[in-house]
Amino acid sequence: MSLSQEIKDFLQEEALTRFLSYVKVHTTSDESQAGVKTPSSDNQFDLQRILEKELQELGLQDVELDNHCYLYGTLPASPGAGNAVIGLVAHVDTSSAVPGDNVKPRIIENYQGGPIGDFPEDPNLQITYNDSPELKKFIGDDIITASGRTLLSADDKAGIAEIMAALAAFQKYPELKHPEVRVIFTPDEEIGMGTAKINESKLPKFNYTLDGGEPGELEAECFDAWGAEIKFQGISVHPGFAKNKMINAATTAARFLAAMPDFETPEHTELREGFFHVTSIAGSEESALIKMIIRDFEVPQNEKRMEYLGKLAEYFEARYQGLKIDIEFKHQYQNMWVVMEQYPESIELAHKAIEMAGVEVDQKAIRGGTDGSKLSLMGYPTPNLFAGGVLFHSRKEWIAKSALLKAAETAVHLCALWAEK
Repeated sequence: MSLSQEIKDFLQEEALTRFLSYVKVHTTSDESQAGVKTPSSDNQFDLQRILEKELQELGLQDVELDNHCYLYGTLPASPGAGNAVIGLVAHVDTSSAVPGDNVKPRIIENYQGGPIGDFPEDPNLQITYNDSPELKKFIGDDIITASGRTLLSADDKAGIAEIMAALAAFQKYPELKHPEVRVIFTPDEEIGMGTAKINESKLPKFNYTLDGGEPGELEAECFDAWGAEIKFQGISVHPGFAKNKMINAATTAARFLAAMPDFETPEHTELREGFFHVTSIAGSEESALIKMIIRDFEVPQNEKRMEYLGKLAEYFEARYQGLKIDIEFKHQYQNMWVVMEQYPESIELAHKAIEMAGVEVDQKAIRGGTDGSKLSLMGYPTPNLFAGGVLFHSRKEWIAKSALLKAAETAVHLCALWAEK
C-alpha cells in the first residue's frame, strides 16, 4: 500500500500543527514524587484534557481520562479488517533535566547546513555537527527547535502528535484500513513510573510506543537497569580539634566517586557499552548520600558493577576506620528482549511499516527504557518506534518536519499491516 500525496500532505500538516500546539503545554514530571503520587505533577492533566477532547472529536470510543492521568481511547476496526487489536502508546510528561515550562518552538525553514544558532533566549547556544551530525541528513528540510531556555519536548509530544495525525487520517480517509486501535497516553514515563497505575484491562496483547529518536529507529531491546543508593556515615568533630578524629562523610563520598572508573560513564560509552551514572550527591561532615543508576544489556555485567561497588565500599571502610557505608540496590527493569524475542512478528511488521514509509530501518537496542520496556515485561510485547527527535532532554533538542511525517506514515502503514491479520 502506498499513500497518496494528498494523504501525506494531510499527515504532515496534522502532525506539525498538533506538535507545535502540544509542546506549549507544561507537563514536566516531578521525580521527588515518584512512587508517592500518580501523576507526580498535576500539570500533566492539562495536556491530557486537551487530548481527551481531541480523541472524542476524532470519533474514538470509550475515551477515558482516569484519576491517575492515564488517557485511553478505542478506534473501532475499519470494515473488512481482521480481528487483531493493537495499542499505540506515548507519554505526556517531559524530563526535568532542563526547564519545560513556556516552551516557544521556532522553525528554521529550508535549513541549508552548518550550525544552528540565534536562539532568542540564549544567543550563545548553538547546535553543531559535532553534537548533532544527524543535521547533515536534513539539509533542505525545516528544523524545529525551542528558544534556548527550555527543551523542545519532542520526547514525547512528537509521538503523541504522530499518533493523533494517524487517527485524524483514519477519520478523513475511510479507505485507510486499520484494526481496532487502543490509544494509551501515559504520565510519568520520564521518572520510570509510566506504567505504575496503568489499567491492564485497557491494554491489547500487542502495543507500540512512539518514543524513539531519529527516523528509522526500531527498538526491541533495552538496558537491564538498576538503581543504587550509597549512604556514608562519618564522624563529625569540631574542625579545630578534628585531627585523627573526624571522618568527613561528604569528602569521603567525593573520593569514593573519584575512585570509580571514568571510562564507564555515559560520557564515554555508546552502543552496547554499559555504565555507572551518578544522578545526585549530597551530604555534610556526618552523612552523605550518592544516588546512581547502573546500566548494561547483559545481566552479568551489571552484577560485576554492583560487586565492584561493594568491594570499593569495603576498601573505604578499611581505609577510614569508623566510616560506615551502606549500599542499597534496586532492580528498576529488565531487558525487554527476554519477552520480545518470543514475538518476532510484531517486530517484523514494524520493520516493514518503516520501509513502506520510505525510511531505512535502524534496528538497535535502547540505551535507556520506555513504557514499552515495562509493558513487555508485564506480558504485553511493545516494540519502540521512532518519533523523530534528536538531543532529547536538552536545550538543543530538535526535530525535522519530515520526521513528524515519516513517523505518522509509519503508524498508518503499521495499522494497515495489522488489519490484514
